[in-house]
Amino acid sequence: MPIERLRPSFSFDEERLKELKRIAPEAFADGKINWETLKDALGEHLEDESGKIEHFGLFWPGKIEARRIASMPSKGTIVPAYGEGMKAEGTLDTDGINDSHNVFIEGENLEVLKILQKSYAGRIKLIYIDPPYNTGNDFVYDDNFAEPLQEYLRRTGQIDEEGKPLTTNKKADGRFHSKWLSMIYPRLKLAFNFLKEDGAIFISIDDNEVHNLKQILNEVFGEENFVTQLVWANKEGGGGSDSNHFRIKHEYVLCYAKDISQLKISGIEISNLDRYTSTDEFVNERGPYYLQKLNQASIQYSKSLDYPILSPDGDNLFPVQGEKRACWRWSKSKLDWGIENKFIEFKKDRNNVWQVYSKQYLHVDNNGKLINRTNRPSGLIEKFSSTQASKQLEELLGPNVFSYPKPVELIKYLIGLVCEDNDYVLDFFAGSGTTGHAVWEYNSTNSKCLKFILIQFPEIIKSELNQFNNISEICKARLIRSANSLPKNNNEYAFLSYKLNKSNFRQWIDYVGVESKQLEILYNQNSDVLIEGWKYENLISEILLTEGFPVDSKIERVTNFTEVKVEKVTSDFCEHTLFICLENKLQMYIIDRLILNEKDIFICLDTAISDQDKLRLSDKGLIKTI
Repeated sequence: MPIERLRPSFSFDEERLKELKRIAPEAFADGKINWETLKDALGEHLEDESGKIEHFGLFWPGKIEARRIASMPSKGTIVPAYGEGMKAEGTLDTDGINDSHNVFIEGENLEVLKILQKSYAGRIKLIYIDPPYNTGNDFVYDDNFAEPLQEYLRRTGQIDEEGKPLTTNKKADGRFHSKWLSMIYPRLKLAFNFLKEDGAIFISIDDNEVHNLKQILNEVFGEENFVTQLVWANKEGGGGSDSNHFRIKHEYVLCYAKDISQLKISGIEISNLDRYTSTDEFVNERGPYYLQKLNQASIQYSKSLDYPILSPDGDNLFPVQGEKRACWRWSKSKLDWGIENKFIEFKKDRNNVWQVYSKQYLHVDNNGKLINRTNRPSGLIEKFSSTQASKQLEELLGPNVFSYPKPVELIKYLIGLVCEDNDYVLDFFAGSGTTGHAVWEYNSTNSKCLKFILIQFPEIIKSELNQFNNISEICKARLIRSANSLPKNNNEYAFLSYKLNKSNFRQWIDYVGVESKQLEILYNQNSDVLIEGWKYENLISEILLTEGFPVDSKIERVTNFTEVKVEKVTSDFCEHTLFICLENKLQMYIIDRLILNEKDIFICLDTAISDQDKLRLSDKGLIKTI
C-alpha cells in the first residue's frame, strides 16, 4: 500500500482536478493544466472568448471576482470551542466528547463553507438561509480580499483595532445591487455542492433583490430546478409602512431543488378519501376513483369547449346546464383520448338523462400520469408572522436582543415539506438560531431525529442595551435555552461548538527572488509542516475535515495502546476508519499491534517513524504522514 503525505485543508481542489483529469487527461502535463489543450478538448462547448456570442444571464460589475472567490481555497480550519456547546443532558460541553450530531460554527460563512465541502458535500437534505436583505443599510459581508482568514481575523478585532469594515451600500450608489450580488453569489455556488440529489434550498428575501436572486439561482442550480416562489404574509394587521404607495405585508421564500426529478415535496394528506369508492379493471395501477361531471358553468365559457358529445343512445349531448350556458372541461381531442383510455363514463341521472363524467383516480391524474395524491401545499403562506417571531425570541432571551428574527413555525413548515428522519439541515446565516430551534421542536413534535449545522459570523452588536456582545453569542444562548424549554422525550437537544481559526499546517510562501541564501532560509523555516504551538485537539479536528470526515464523527481512544494516544475515528458517512497517532515517536510494538482493514487509514507525524518503519506500515494498509 502507498504512503502519502497528508494535505492541509486549503488544498481541497484536488478532487475537482482529479475529475477533470479523468475527463480530459490530455490537458495535463507535469501536474499542471495546459489551457490550449483543454480548449481543444472542450471544442464547440467552449464559449467564444471574443464575446461575439451572446447568451442570456445576469451580469454585474464584480461577478468574475465573485466567481474567483468561490473557488479560492480556504487557508483556515475550524477548531472545537469546548465549554461553548451543550451536552445531551443539558450541561455545557467541557470534555470535548462528540456526543451530539448538531453543530454550531462561529466564523465567516464563506470560509467555513469551503472548509466543510469535503466532509459534507452531497449530504445535506435542506438548506435554509435568511441572508441580509439589500435595504440600503450597511452589511458586514465584504469579500474583496486576497487572504480571507486574515480579513476575518481583522474584522473580528483579532489583529488590530482599526474596526470592522462595513460595505456602505446605499441605493443611490451605482453598485447598489452589485455589492449584494457579489456577496451572495459565491456562497450559493458552494451551497449547491452540499445538497443531496433529492435536497432543496429555501431562501428568504424581499422585493429589493428577489428578481436578481432568482436569476443567480437559475444559473447556479439550473432554471429547470426552480420549484416555487413562496409568498409569506409576514405582517399582521394593517401591514407594513415600507412603501409610500402600498402596504407591504409580505416577503418571499425562493425554493430550488438540487435535482427536481428527485425532489419530493410532502403535502397534507387528503381528508376526503371516502370519495374514492368506485373501482374498475385499472384499480391496481390507478387506484379507486370518483365521478366528476365533465360540464361546468362555473368556468369561463369557451366556444371551443362547447361541442356535441355522442351518447350511448346515439344522441348529441351538449354542456348546457338548464338555462345556464356552460362548456366541457376537456377539449374534443382530450375527450377522445379519455374515451379510448376509459377515463370517461356515461351515466343517466335521476331524470333518465345522460350525463358525461370524468373518472378522478386516486393514483393518476387526468393525463394518466402517476401522482402522489396529497393536497399540495399552497404557494401562499398566510401565517407565522414576524410579530410572533419577535415574541418567541423575547420569551427566551429578553427584549431588544435581535431584530427581525424568523418564526420557528415557518422553518418547521419548510422542514416538513422536504425532510425525512435523520436528515441534515444547514443554515449558514444562522442569526438568532431560529433554524436550530425549529429543528429541535420539529423533532419533538414528530418523533424525528433531524440534525442541524449552523454558521454565524460574530458580528459586533453596537447597542449598549444588549446583553450580548455579538450575534453568535445570541445564537448559542438561544440554542441552550430552547433546549432546556423542550420536553425531554429521548430527543437529542445538544450541539457541538466550533470556531473558524488558522490552519494547523504551515503555509508555504512562494519566493520569487534569486538569492539562494534566502531560499535556504525559507526552506528551513518550513521544515516543520505544522505551525508553532499547534494544539492536539485542533489538529485532530482539521485532520477529520481534510480526510472528509464530518465534525460529529465518533472519536474513540484505542484501548490496547495504553502508553500512547491512538484515536479511532468512524462516521456513518464514511466506509473506512481513521486511526490517528500524533506521538513524536512511534515504538515498534505500536506498528506490530496496528490492524487495518483494506480501506482504513493510519495517520501519524512523518518524523515519528523511520523509512524502514514506513515500509513495515505500508504492508498493513494506507499510511498518511504529516
